[in-house]
Amino acid sequence: MHSSRWAAVVILLTGLSACGGGGGGDAAPPIAADPASWRVGVFPASSNFDAECAAPRSGNDPQGRRWPDIQGSANDEKMWLRSWTHELYLWYTEVPDLNPATYTVLDYFDVLKTSATTPSGNPKDKFHFTYPTDRWIALSQSGEAVGYGVQWALLGTTPPRQAIVAYTEPGSPATTAPASLARGAEVLAVDGVDIDIDTQNGVDTLNAGLFPDQAGESHTFTIQDLGSSASRSVTLTAQTLTSTPVQNVRTIPTATGSVGYMLFNDHIATAEAQLVEAVQTLRDANIEDLVLDIRYNGGGYLAIASELAYMIAGQQTATKTFERLQFNDQHPTTDPVTGRPLAPVPFIDTTQNFSLPPGQSLPTLNLDRVFVLTGPGTCSASESIINSLRGIDVEVIQIGSTTCGKPYGFYPADNCGTTYFSIQFRGVNAKDFGDYPDGFSPDNSTGEVGVELPGCSVADDFTHPLGDSNETRLKVALAYRLNPVCSVAASGSSRPQINDARASSLSAVDGLVYKSPWHENRILRRPE
Repeated sequence: MHSSRWAAVVILLTGLSACGGGGGGDAAPPIAADPASWRVGVFPASSNFDAECAAPRSGNDPQGRRWPDIQGSANDEKMWLRSWTHELYLWYTEVPDLNPATYTVLDYFDVLKTSATTPSGNPKDKFHFTYPTDRWIALSQSGEAVGYGVQWALLGTTPPRQAIVAYTEPGSPATTAPASLARGAEVLAVDGVDIDIDTQNGVDTLNAGLFPDQAGESHTFTIQDLGSSASRSVTLTAQTLTSTPVQNVRTIPTATGSVGYMLFNDHIATAEAQLVEAVQTLRDANIEDLVLDIRYNGGGYLAIASELAYMIAGQQTATKTFERLQFNDQHPTTDPVTGRPLAPVPFIDTTQNFSLPPGQSLPTLNLDRVFVLTGPGTCSASESIINSLRGIDVEVIQIGSTTCGKPYGFYPADNCGTTYFSIQFRGVNAKDFGDYPDGFSPDNSTGEVGVELPGCSVADDFTHPLGDSNETRLKVALAYRLNPVCSVAASGSSRPQINDARASSLSAVDGLVYKSPWHENRILRRPE
């Protein structure tokens, strides 16, 4: 996944063509003294090739330090990738040792991973990607990304397709009049191309409009709003936006006490301050229970997951392990990136300088159970919250769908202007459990399921706003806390009709919500 427009989206949305990969039958070249010469099974230290670039950067990085780049070649960059992968990749013994000469730099990175599968047949390594370093810095540190401020859910990636508004960012082009997009609105066409187009050029137009690359791009959408029988034309111009990862914080009164709710969409730096404010609000409201909506939260910084888990559980986390990291068998006792002895990651009880000054005590709710609303986009750092709380016997009740299944993570690594993300560790909780490559599933789920948790399998409901007590997943969570039985009242009869030609019930679907790949991972920060 090295396209600036995410390859996963393009591939899934097209469904028109596929490419095969080559084998590993290259013959080894003669032995040579030059460490930059590829020899099967011989891996010079990656430090031999650090920052040796075909096109070195000039100037300073965002911290004011000069980029370390020196003149090198594309071969140096590929040899760095090969050795770096061999040193740090969790499944390094499963990586084919292919001749780099036959690949571009980014294509070579794409093949430096395992091809093994999970018990359900899914790829074991589902997230192996790159980002231009300047974009990665902007996104990870400030929450900035190019877009309209709308998150699309794809309810079908091949015809008949549906692209639905899952949620929006406050104050963004998507929510500002005359666009005024809201959850449940459906895209019928993009730049005059019908959403069900079945040609490559048409699909390219759809992807270009739905997922813009550059600020200033304008695209025109034909939209059918929730509950409307008519369509309208909306023109959106992409901007560099700062997302609001914590939204819809509210208290829901019930006969058995107040229930807190918050939508948490991304473990990015700006989330730290917003999570603290949300927890303070809910603490001051004396809530009895918390519904944490992470159905669209693919992950991000592991330390923010640890902060939130601490704020949920509070005092019972004292001296307990949030997560313990396990690297490949070449590094049983030492973190190979930092050089520090491996030690358990604690439940973090102070701010970590993401978006608040470091060392401030975090507020707590001191809850011994939490309801989590999940979907297939609940991934990695979000799953860490679930797994870590279960590791200290906080009851986690899951309402929704099976999560993505990613108990793995990495340190991002910049080389020559590209930041690489390659799986380097797995995480286990205080009970030494971290085996959920097929995700977590409510215990009444059918079909392919992961590790089963108490709760109810409930599809997404695009006919109600997130945080609305009548939104099906939240409604079921509120009912389950009073009576732990899975009973979802039929809601189809009262829902607004959406594009009847597609005969889709938006009150009971599970769409695929695509985000940038780094949002779907467990990421560690390097020490300053």
